[in-house]
Parts: sequence; structure tokens; C-alpha cells
Amino acid sequence: MKKIEFDIDLIKSINKIRSGNSPLYKKIKKQLSLFQQNPHHPSLQTHKLTGDLKDSWSISIDRNHPMLYREGKTFLFFLFGTHDEVYKK
Repeated sequence: MKKIEFDIDLIKSINKIRSGNSPLYKKIKKQLSLFQQNPHHPSLQTHKLTGDLKDSWSISIDRNHPMLYREGKTFLFFLFGTHDEVYKK
């Protein structure tokens, strides 16, 4: 299994959630644990993105919160937020 890494800005964002929104933090931990076991677990809804994000993949933390990553030598998670924040609609 490839190593999982996190962008420093994503780490800061997750740490804010950890201190302010425990239920969402628990969901993040659960989904990342599933990802470590199987990056294509059905509850992650893993999918490749298109357009400006064509080199990226998305997993679902919950119905309204995707987390994006790029795959290379490692899985590099780099962005998390609401659907509108992540995809800038």
C-alpha cells in the first residue's frame, strides 16, 4: 500500500475541525482509515476528477464534504471542504 501524505494547509484545516467540530473530525478519521484499507471502498465514493482537477481524485467524507488527493509515489491529500468550497461553484 502506498503511503498517505497531507498538504500542510490541509493539516491545518483538519486540526481546526478537530478542535471545533468533533463529529466531522470523527468522520474524517473513519473515512481515511477505510481509504488506508481499500482506496476504492464503496462508502468512499472514490472517483477521478475532470477539468482543472483532472490529475486529482476525490473521496467522500460525508454527503457534503469531499477530500481531494493526487496519486503518485504516495497518496497526497491536499484539499477538504464543502462541495461548493472544493469545487468553487
